[in-house]
Amino acid sequence: MAASTVAVSELLHKMNTRMSVLYPKASCVMGRINTAGSRCESQLRPRAKSVSQHLVGVVGLEVHAQITSNTKLFSGSPVGFSAPPNSLVSPFDASLPGTLPVLNKRCVEAAVMTGLALNCTINKKSLFDRKHYFYADLPAGYQITQLRRPIAVDGVLAYSLLEGKNRGQVIKKTVSIKQIQLEQDSGKSLHDDARGQTLIDLNRAGVGLMELVMEPDMSCGEEAAAAVRELQLILQALGTCQGNMSEGQLRVDANVSVHHPGEPLGIRTEVKNINSVRYLARAIDYEIQRQIKVLQRGGTVQNETRAYDSKSGETIPMRDKEGLQDYRFMPEPNLPPLIVYEDNASLPAGVDARQVVVVQEVKAGLPQLPGVIRDRLVQTHGILPEHGFTLVNEDGLTEYFEAVLKGTKKEPRKVIGWVTNELVGHLKQQDMSVSQSRYVHDVAFSFNEVWPAGL
Repeated sequence: MAASTVAVSELLHKMNTRMSVLYPKASCVMGRINTAGSRCESQLRPRAKSVSQHLVGVVGLEVHAQITSNTKLFSGSPVGFSAPPNSLVSPFDASLPGTLPVLNKRCVEAAVMTGLALNCTINKKSLFDRKHYFYADLPAGYQITQLRRPIAVDGVLAYSLLEGKNRGQVIKKTVSIKQIQLEQDSGKSLHDDARGQTLIDLNRAGVGLMELVMEPDMSCGEEAAAAVRELQLILQALGTCQGNMSEGQLRVDANVSVHHPGEPLGIRTEVKNINSVRYLARAIDYEIQRQIKVLQRGGTVQNETRAYDSKSGETIPMRDKEGLQDYRFMPEPNLPPLIVYEDNASLPAGVDARQVVVVQEVKAGLPQLPGVIRDRLVQTHGILPEHGFTLVNEDGLTEYFEAVLKGTKKEPRKVIGWVTNELVGHLKQQDMSVSQSRYVHDVAFSFNEVWPAGL
């Protein structure tokens, strides 16, 4: 048996030597073929000596989406991003004694609509809880949230990855949504290093949030970024969250660990408050590689909270989570159970339908979701999948594309080429959105002044 193995090895060595002489580039080609795979696999596979050392990443997400509403979750204070500090603060937001919460119906409707769009089960009865922790920008010393029974559970988010040559292959994936819960946002702590002091702005304190908890069904930064981008588009289509990450309207915490396939999950770290889809992908991939290197050196991954430094491209430790923090959860005594009704027939006698949330009425108002629009564009107009993503990703671009088709009767493939290359390129140069462009408001102008002759 040993002799035959040696013989085979010698034969393979001679074949490789002859191939390298006759076809010097063949080994490079074979190497590229053998290592081909998805971007997730190529980024995350460590250079291990054996299959037993192969570690893979596991990623779960917690997304905090600021609800689009005129007022806050439990007070009548208006919601605004660029208002002067502490100008949008009610007595309740400042936690003055004797103030009580009054639930905002709009925020409940937004949570129910988001849950329905993500195929969640809507709990007809949900509960509010107090989560105690002490930060300067949380004047009450606790946050009102939903731990025991959130408003929506057991959903699914479908998203897609573009792979293959010219990113023309669509890979469809899903991630499970564990729950959606309503909760308050905190204020902001503004650190003045020059003067050695911290300033508190409570304008954001009490703004309504939806926390969406995604199960650890993803394996790399690319998948997580695609899932968050799809969620962002869904929330914008629903009108439940504007999703502007630069303004903190959508913030992501990533729970990252590595393990050997088939074995229990490893110790996880949490990368907090990532405010960009691009940075989310980079932070996760860096963290996976960091943990793999720690384990390969014989070390132990620490259960800790980390932050992503966009300048260095690294995650840095913030605080240790080994000592479990006691949030002292307790039922919120100032709020009764939140009741929503399936339909008008289930309303108790004497209840005004205008004062409650009815699930079927919310469901009837659901718009067409981004994934459905993309599929329709590809099937109806024969455009490529990546073009469908471009149209849907830019607010207003789908409507413009179809208006051009209707107004000019030109072939979709010619129109889409001009829209995705010329128009989108021009808008990026001018740092403009689609809705701000005069081309979009005047289809005739677009084609008379900008459309290339002969097309």
